[in-house]
Amino acid sequence: MLTEVQIRLVKGTVPLLESAGVAVTEYFYNRMFNAHPELLDIFNKSNQRSGRQQFALFSAVASYAQHIDDLATLREVVERVANKHTSLFIQPEHYDIVGHHLIATLKELAPDAFNTEVADAWTAAYAVLAGILSGREQQLYTEKRSATGGWYGPRPFKVISKTMESELVCSFVFAPVDGQPVLDYLPGQYLGVKVKPALASNIEIRQYSLSDQANGQTYRISVKRETLPQPGLVSNYLHDEVKVGDVLELLPPAGDFYLQAEPAPTVLISAGVGLTPMLAMLETIVAAGRNTPLWFLHACENRAQHSFVSRLHTLAQQQDNLQRHYWYQQVTTADLKTGLVSAGLMDLGALKDQLPLPQGQFYLCGPAAFMQFVKTQLLQLGVVATNIHYEVFGPHQAL
Repeated sequence: MLTEVQIRLVKGTVPLLESAGVAVTEYFYNRMFNAHPELLDIFNKSNQRSGRQQFALFSAVASYAQHIDDLATLREVVERVANKHTSLFIQPEHYDIVGHHLIATLKELAPDAFNTEVADAWTAAYAVLAGILSGREQQLYTEKRSATGGWYGPRPFKVISKTMESELVCSFVFAPVDGQPVLDYLPGQYLGVKVKPALASNIEIRQYSLSDQANGQTYRISVKRETLPQPGLVSNYLHDEVKVGDVLELLPPAGDFYLQAEPAPTVLISAGVGLTPMLAMLETIVAAGRNTPLWFLHACENRAQHSFVSRLHTLAQQQDNLQRHYWYQQVTTADLKTGLVSAGLMDLGALKDQLPLPQGQFYLCGPAAFMQFVKTQLLQLGVVATNIHYEVFGPHQAL
């Protein structure tokens, strides 16, 4: 437990952290990686280059300092981070390294404000946070290792099929090399995929949403080839170099974004490759025979980039209560004739008389700007915030 003095000292550093911005985390990462280059096998270098990882860490540190006297408010963040960490196989010793370099960074960048007393308070505060996160991660590791089909750490899987689902998205189906069952997952969760592309100087770990319902035998992910603002190292490696028969290492399914158990009216909303966890949810709902109202709403550039469109048509034929609507930036006359496609940005107001606004559960996945745009519309239409669930690719950010 932290003392009142320690809490006061940590909270007193919030203005310092806010004024420093990401300069603190940029310095921290450079310091840590210089001392521990092996950690480059864990951290996503693309997010480092874009600044997203620095921003996420800075936000987490500032938020922790601000709420250190009411840690219950951080429960959702802890769950999200702990799940992400298990997909990277984070261990307790990693917390010791991060803590050492975080405290040293703050001492070096603000020696006057970050005196010995403040440094000691932050050391104690960090130990509390590390204990909470690492403790939850160890629980998750134990649960996944002991469950049917579960395992601990990287496990070799063979690629048994590779299928283009659209112009930019390719699906990979993995079966375990040992031939044993695999852990079930909740629709919406993701896998950690561990690879070493020829062009990479380090091991790369990426998280990809599972795009099918759980079957206990195989996993499927559907990966978009990333081209902008620069080619995605891992996505292009998977598209261009990984073949059927190749063996990759996978971490167990993880993630705190998933379909809720209650059979409420459900609206699945996505853009681009954000469709993948929504498809897993839809497949699960259809297989379970739920007869509550069900909507699948999707936005993408054009028909050529609309993944799984044939499968969605088949599911709609199987599930009478499934309603679909799509928005394309580039439409053809043939698209419009289907009655399912509109041109331009997703406009939920046009469907407000049909959507289950008061009682529905709304799931969002796609670029952060898209989800913010959609969430704003939903709130304006009267949907309560607690009925809006979302997943952000990469380092988490609030909508």
